[in-house]
Amino acid sequence: MILAPLLAPHPPLAQDLLQARGGPSASHPLGTDDLGRDVLSRLLYGGRPALLGVGVAVSVYIILGMSLGILAGYLQGWTDRVIVAVMDVMLSVPVVILMLAVLAIFSQSNVAAMLTLGFLSAAGLARIIRSSCIALREELFVDAARVSGLSAARIMARHIFPGLVGLLLVQVCLFSGIALMVQTGLGFLGLATPAPAPSWGGMVGEASQVMEQSPSLLLISGGLIGLMSLAFGLLGDGLRDLNQDRKRGTGGRLRRPVPVAVAKDTAEGSDTPQDTGVLAVRDYSVAFATEQGPRTVVDSVSFTVSGGEIFGLVGESGSGKTVTGLSLLGLLAPGGTVTGGTAWLAGRRITGLPERELQRIRGREIALVSQEPMVALDPYFTIGSQLGEVIRRIGDVPDGKDSVRLRIRDLLTSVHLRDPDDIARRHPHELSGGMLQRVAIAMALAGSPKVLIADEPTTALDVTVQAGILDLLRSLRDERGMAIILITHDLGVVADTCDRAIVMEKGRIVEEGTVEDIFYRPEHSYTKKLIDSTPNIARTEGRIA
Repeated sequence: MILAPLLAPHPPLAQDLLQARGGPSASHPLGTDDLGRDVLSRLLYGGRPALLGVGVAVSVYIILGMSLGILAGYLQGWTDRVIVAVMDVMLSVPVVILMLAVLAIFSQSNVAAMLTLGFLSAAGLARIIRSSCIALREELFVDAARVSGLSAARIMARHIFPGLVGLLLVQVCLFSGIALMVQTGLGFLGLATPAPAPSWGGMVGEASQVMEQSPSLLLISGGLIGLMSLAFGLLGDGLRDLNQDRKRGTGGRLRRPVPVAVAKDTAEGSDTPQDTGVLAVRDYSVAFATEQGPRTVVDSVSFTVSGGEIFGLVGESGSGKTVTGLSLLGLLAPGGTVTGGTAWLAGRRITGLPERELQRIRGREIALVSQEPMVALDPYFTIGSQLGEVIRRIGDVPDGKDSVRLRIRDLLTSVHLRDPDDIARRHPHELSGGMLQRVAIAMALAGSPKVLIADEPTTALDVTVQAGILDLLRSLRDERGMAIILITHDLGVVADTCDRAIVMEKGRIVEEGTVEDIFYRPEHSYTKKLIDSTPNIARTEGRIA
């Protein structure tokens, strides 16, 4: 419609009564109306106010609806209550009556009328966006962004909004059809775009008066409006399907982690560990609040991890090994509390640190690799985009795209991924499980941490891929001198990878020592049962294979 002056064969207001109600011809491809005006020219010019009105209404609808919906759904609390109350008021206002009042006040202004429509209709979009945002904020990749210390505004813009794009496209296209019908309806009534200025609604009104003499006029103008409304709906379906294909592979969700609550007595004590080691844990206990009272899940655990050592935390599910690792990062689930003991990282006490201090340590001093990288990676962004975000926050690289790009390439190369540039352009669902685990390890290495906690890094992988990941961990230990805490229930992994290990049962350490001692000279009955229940452990010529 912007090109109407170039495409229209005649001026839209030019009359020729001798050609009134003429049929299609070379000069008038769609014929003429009852005043001899060219129908095609009037359709081209009449699309301007129609589509302008739709554009104005849709712009307000998107900006206001998305803003209110995301703010209410993500921030919740009093913000949610205030916004929901405002939306209730907006939905209770009769739209048509208010639009007629606006037209009377603003001298038949098409823009003012459609602004009103977009403003009042935005409440419906905000409700839909709010509901989806509440669910999306619990995804693990949002948790990871929050734990990394990203501001709420950045999380909403970069991690929440992309997840709502598909839903937004459908709603916007549906609303565009509604806005078109409202605008043309106003034109039919002679409002918003008064005659003789051409408008689609006005042309329908004019054609309805001569429909017995020239029914084709009503068919042309009304048919165009119907086709445009249908096109908006089909466009929404197509864009939604395209967006779904792009983001397919979304992970599951877990409860949102919160900063660790620390009992008062754990904050007191020595600021220096009793012995050396990059990580030292002494008399460490963790409990969770239940209806029956606090339940201790980690009870007086003590261990030391040296630099360049792979240290195993071994035990069956529920033994407390993962809770121990997450508590060191301050990532206990709601209700979790460190009830006793102290942990030191490189000589600095980290138990009881405020959340802001923990955010500075995470990634730079101590990092985590989860057992399911697919649920920790954001499915809406490429691998390179997500690695770049981590690098810019904790990687300490010079500003500039080239520096970040080189660092991304180095990290992906360091975890033995071929063609790192191609990997960086891909989305998580385009990579295999082993490749995703390597990407997760690369992210954990972005801040060059002293300690890497690998929580069941091979559980979801097949045997051959497991071997590759374990080889990678060993090579990273050798190249970087980094301490690795390997949390696993697989004694075969421990035998193949770890230098020392502790065996945990019901939150307590029942065995500690070198791998050889644990496998060849186990002292506790629980350790013996674990070894006996593992069919893939074999003793060959005095060594563990």
